[in-house]
Amino acid sequence: MDAARQLPTYMSTDKKTTVTAAVAGVGRQLMRFVRARVATQADADDILQDVWQQLITTLDSGPIEQVGAWLYTVARNRIIDRRRKPSPTSLDALAEDEDDGLDMAEWLLRDDKTPRTEHLRRRFWEELHAALAELPDEQRQVFVWHELEALSFEDIAALTGENVNTLLSRKRYAVLHLRTRLESLRREFLTPPR
Repeated sequence: MDAARQLPTYMSTDKKTTVTAAVAGVGRQLMRFVRARVATQADADDILQDVWQQLITTLDSGPIEQVGAWLYTVARNRIIDRRRKPSPTSLDALAEDEDDGLDMAEWLLRDDKTPRTEHLRRRFWEELHAALAELPDEQRQVFVWHELEALSFEDIAALTGENVNTLLSRKRYAVLHLRTRLESLRREFLTPPR
């Protein structure tokens, strides 16, 4: 990727020079560093794009002392974030305990785009957001942080100052409410198309 050619026109010449020098100086090594730590080239490209974007954004707020070290730190953090990112099974909390052969998360995230699948996906997200809005703030926030943002309960406890067991309880109540609220949609997923 040639990040230097994609610089915003509003950037000052000094900032453009800093970014161009960073790309020229460590661009290839940084790509090798990232690629060695992720599963695919596409993941590496995405991470590197995020790193360049963060460089441009950060330069808007002031200079960076050691640009090379800063780039590697941001890249390492992005790699860690990517590993923490919820997998397609992060929505398994909403699945029933019974084995009905339905993997809702896999179904929602698969690539086919039929009118039925698009309709059900849209309905699922609308229903999920509506059901989340019905929850008490504490339960909703714990569910969102843990299931959708992939924060650990320890991280959430550090953010909130709450006991991990309290957070587990809040999430459990949220999951129970969401399962009940989304049951009709789950049955619709199970109904074969006509």
